[in-house]
Amino acid sequence: MIAVDVKAALRAQRIETPSWAYANSGTRFKVFPQPGVPRTPEEKIADAATVHRFTGAAPSVALHIPWDKVDDYGALTAYAREQGIEIGAINTNVFQDEDYKLGSVTNPDPGIRRKATDHLLEAIDIMDATGSRDLKLWFSDGINYPGQDDIRDRQDRLAAALRETYERLGDHQRMLLEYKLFEPAFYATDVPDWGTSYAHCVELGEKAAVCIDTGHHAPGTNIEFIVAFLLRAGKLGAFDFNSRFYADDDLMVGAADPFQLFRIMYEIVRGDALDPAYGIAFMLDQCHNIEAKIPAIIRSVMNVQEATAKALLVDRDALRAAQQSGDVLGANAVLMDAYNTDVRPLLAEVRADAGLDPDPVAAYHRSGYQEKIVAERADGQQAGWGA
Repeated sequence: MIAVDVKAALRAQRIETPSWAYANSGTRFKVFPQPGVPRTPEEKIADAATVHRFTGAAPSVALHIPWDKVDDYGALTAYAREQGIEIGAINTNVFQDEDYKLGSVTNPDPGIRRKATDHLLEAIDIMDATGSRDLKLWFSDGINYPGQDDIRDRQDRLAAALRETYERLGDHQRMLLEYKLFEPAFYATDVPDWGTSYAHCVELGEKAAVCIDTGHHAPGTNIEFIVAFLLRAGKLGAFDFNSRFYADDDLMVGAADPFQLFRIMYEIVRGDALDPAYGIAFMLDQCHNIEAKIPAIIRSVMNVQEATAKALLVDRDALRAAQQSGDVLGANAVLMDAYNTDVRPLLAEVRADAGLDPDPVAAYHRSGYQEKIVAERADGQQAGWGA
């Protein structure tokens, strides 16, 4: 691929940021408040728009319901557009209500299952109002002890709720089913892996696809294999980008293993799936507990851009030739040559060509936006991430 094509691909790249990453967050032990964090969905949108203003690559923000619930979603959508961004995926929450102690859509109580499914349907109403394409589902449902509930029955209950929700989707809407190895359930999670998500999505139909959260796997899992498989099957719908050292750490993407992020993005490039028209939603899903929110999100966007740039620089003809001839070391060297390339000057050129500052983090710090929001948001209750 010639340099101009690489630049064009990088200019077209889109990375969605999550509203909850701008709010206060923390660990199981403590939520750490920061000065200047948003108090309302509108202020989260303003911060997301600021990230887009400095990166040029984050034109949409995902909402989380009920954390971002408002009376008028049409007005919220109009406000986002005034700020220069769009409302992206609508994320549901069926894990923080007291009723969901034993599960939501898989709960043995039919009344609680009804309540949970109604929330999923409510989220589609919000999608209708905001023009959102994606409904993103994650279920904390599972059991802690053998015999606590019937594993197969729980899959039947899950399938029924997914089917009802799927049939409510509009023509241009789709369902993204996330998975997680464990937590909060420890014996059996109802959607524990990509295979379970994939099986349910295949059963549902073409408007259902898998969402890969890069932190939701067992140690050593080959995530790029999952990416390649789902691309081949036409069932990769989205990423939740973050990093993990031990479990679901929700750290900045590329922080723990930047080489893994490069390998993932190479499979995307190899599958011709980087273009937004392909349909994959590249989203961040992170909790910035001790670091400043907006600079961390800008840095995460830049980390994805750098991994993507390196993936675009892989000499695919040379790689294919080495693979076909059985040149094991040569093939690996082609990948490593691209990974070891310093792409920061290339990305600085792409930003400058777009009228952006080549260093988005430095530009943000010079802008005075942080000082402005600290002063303006001093009074009132700051938003949290719902913990």
